[in-house]
Amino acid sequence: MKFKALFSLCLAAGAFSSFAQTHVEGVEYFKADQFDNARELLERNMANSNTDKAVANFYLGQIALHDGDLSKAAAYFQKGIDQNPEYGYNYVGQGEILLKKGEVKEAEKMFKTAESKVKKDPAMQIQIARAYYAANPAAFAKEIDKRVEKARRINIQAPDIFIFEGDMLADQKDWGNAGSKYEMAANYNPQGSDAYVKYANLFTQVNPEYAIKMLRQLLDQNPNSALGQREIANAYYNNKDFTNAALEYGKYVKNPNHFKQDEDRYAFLLFYGQKYQDGYDFASRLLEANPQNFTARRYQFMNAAQLPALKEQLLPMAEALLAAHKSNPANKFAPIDYTLIAEEFQIAKRTDEAVAVLEEAMKENPDNAAFNKQLAMTYVDGNDFAKAADAYKGYLKKIGEPGYNDFVQQALFSYFAGVTNKDNDQSLSEASFNDALTYADKALAIMQNYKPIKIKGDIAKQRATKEEVEKAAAPLYTEAITLLEASADPSRYAADAKEMYNYMGNYYLDQKDTAKAKEYFNKYLIYDPNNEDYRKFVEKL
Repeated sequence: MKFKALFSLCLAAGAFSSFAQTHVEGVEYFKADQFDNARELLERNMANSNTDKAVANFYLGQIALHDGDLSKAAAYFQKGIDQNPEYGYNYVGQGEILLKKGEVKEAEKMFKTAESKVKKDPAMQIQIARAYYAANPAAFAKEIDKRVEKARRINIQAPDIFIFEGDMLADQKDWGNAGSKYEMAANYNPQGSDAYVKYANLFTQVNPEYAIKMLRQLLDQNPNSALGQREIANAYYNNKDFTNAALEYGKYVKNPNHFKQDEDRYAFLLFYGQKYQDGYDFASRLLEANPQNFTARRYQFMNAAQLPALKEQLLPMAEALLAAHKSNPANKFAPIDYTLIAEEFQIAKRTDEAVAVLEEAMKENPDNAAFNKQLAMTYVDGNDFAKAADAYKGYLKKIGEPGYNDFVQQALFSYFAGVTNKDNDQSLSEASFNDALTYADKALAIMQNYKPIKIKGDIAKQRATKEEVEKAAAPLYTEAITLLEASADPSRYAADAKEMYNYMGNYYLDQKDTAKAKEYFNKYLIYDPNNEDYRKFVEKL
């Protein structure tokens, strides 16, 4: 599986039949102080037959007030009155506007009109108290207290009272007492989502488990609450419990009142949780519904890259994703997108395209050393070791403190750059060999191991004349062999061992030392015991 850095849902028609889409969901978000989300749902569901337009306009007006747009708020409240003049809360909204304008007497008249529309409603009294509080809590402290007490006389257990008192305490940063008020509201109205959510929000950072417990209680009472589903999913996410976060998001995205941006987080969680088939199916469904959904296209490809059965589809997916990225500046890539797309071009032997992707990646992520490393390997596949060596130097600079293996890798890239340019660019070849020697010495400074010494021996052979090539590397190979044979598991380095044993055997043959030559040839046979031609050659010596 490819995993570079870092919905199996049936969205058939009728899958959402158990969920209503009315003003209720928007009101739920408003009461939880999530005003942008509330606005989206209220506007989205305004035309639905079961939506109470007077109620929806009241809450849209309240959101406009929160945004400081009095004229828009007034328009919403008037529209609500026009649609249902017996719904008193829009008069409260108009009264709040008058309070903000300093027209207190006119505001009080509006409040009386509101009260005349409904008898003994504690929620109405609290809404009037909120209007005074929003206008000026200090100047209208007596009026606020009066309305709260009036609400208590109507119903001492009215949850709106405790929510409002909790909000005021929260404004004073008295979190403990605010929590107690919200808890009391939940006790008196077990299906009221705002109390649970406000209470949970107080504890999300300091005690996330307790916040989750409260939200679970909400969903036990009201399992179809989109707000509750979303909040518990986010609570798990914030607590870095990504498995349960994905599980809860999976339930939430089935709710027609979910938000499109939350689909992105669910897609991320499926991928992060290695639910690759589920993630691929979900992203594919989103992409089918909207071919312009760039995030869905990203996660479809990212998940597909982890599924062996989709191997043959990866290249066209990579091409489509890159085209979507280039077509719109807003379609941004994360590092993993560059990595996986470049890899597909690399596998397809389309080196130039892979290089272009990685060069953009490095421009957008200048501190990400992994792109330099991947670029180096891409150049290796294209047999351009000089560029591979340059790319890897960039990697070494970015990682800060290269280790032994890093220096050995750089020495190898530089060595092969010297070899491959030996006939067509002598100057580059010599510079590359010098680089290889430098990095081999850097590796040796960290650890005395055979590999850097062998590389130095290889360079000695490349620089030797035809007459000297059979003995140029002998001293260095001898030293390298001693270190290799002293290593814990020399068999790991069979290819290098065979190369050096064969070289040293031939070296001693040239020196007329047959016994020493046979010693090295026999060591070669330890790593290649089935090579009968080689064995017969040794036996004839």
